[in-house]
Amino acid sequence: MRSRTRALLQKSSTATLTTQLHKRNIRSCYMSGVRPLTPSTQPIVGPAYTLRYIPYREDHDSLENLSNETTPSRLAIENCPPGSVLVADARGLSTCATLGDILAHRLKARGVAGFVSDGAVRDSAALGQAGLPIYCSGAAAPASLNGHIPIETQVPIACGEVAVYPDDIVVADADGVVIVPKSIAEEISQPAAEQEDIEEFIALLVRQGHPIA
Repeated sequence: MRSRTRALLQKSSTATLTTQLHKRNIRSCYMSGVRPLTPSTQPIVGPAYTLRYIPYREDHDSLENLSNETTPSRLAIENCPPGSVLVADARGLSTCATLGDILAHRLKARGVAGFVSDGAVRDSAALGQAGLPIYCSGAAAPASLNGHIPIETQVPIACGEVAVYPDDIVVADADGVVIVPKSIAEEISQPAAEQEDIEEFIALLVRQGHPIA
């Protein structure tokens, strides 16, 4: 993603982007049930690095598998590029976690822009202090192995009922998470920023007593 495109998208809210995407007949772009972990969570903009989970199966999976250095979740933590957003397809499962504080600190240290999941996270109080922007469905104490296992990275996934392809652009703010297809990210960035300027001007006039029209 070009630096100018990133800067323009950083200026644009998720509300504005959903409008711009709707104008281009893209309606399935806003993640359902995915919210900032805390009210102070910072907005994020960055290309998606994807991680997919599947249901746990007792004859195949174990705690030892989870601690293996080559497990996909560990690889995702170490391979997600700086400036990217790690997006985990957690199947909407809110009863176990896909991220804890140690892994969050590692992502932050590596320069990753943020973490997004339609599942839960653990160590939520510590995560709020880690400095890594996190968007998820909530908090849960059990580890991921209580419900599913990571199976692969950098493949198309579903997160919050939205299709996410590697390198799609993730934009997240207080209203939630929007996925901007990578093929139109540059095209949409300028009109989105212009819409922000126009709406700021309109809001100023309305506050001064002018009618909406």
